[in-house]
Amino acid sequence: MAEQRRTGRAQIDILLNKYVGGVPYTARARDISPGGVRLARLLEPEHAGRRVGLQFQLPGSEEVIYAEGEVVREWVEAENAQADGVRFTLLTERHRQAIRRFVETVASDDAE
Repeated sequence: MAEQRRTGRAQIDILLNKYVGGVPYTARARDISPGGVRLARLLEPEHAGRRVGLQFQLPGSEEVIYAEGEVVREWVEAENAQADGVRFTLLTERHRQAIRRFVETVASDDAE
């Protein structure tokens, strides 16, 4: 499959709130970019909803980021863990820039 991402991504390992149909579930973010995030589902029932709300903090930040997104990809990871690729559909420019700075910082730390 050809690479379709337009922006860099950074590995991340944080828990976040994922809202499906207004109900919060805990998910684990695996990587992030200014355009979206890869989530591992934890204790979440099967659902057909494609739109999700997200609430999280980047490592080292006190600011809570609120975003809305659309599940654009689903797959099974190791040990049958379900994962979702979520594209941000609503995110303030300030939060998008914060994510961009985080990605750039992780990339520069990895280069050293």
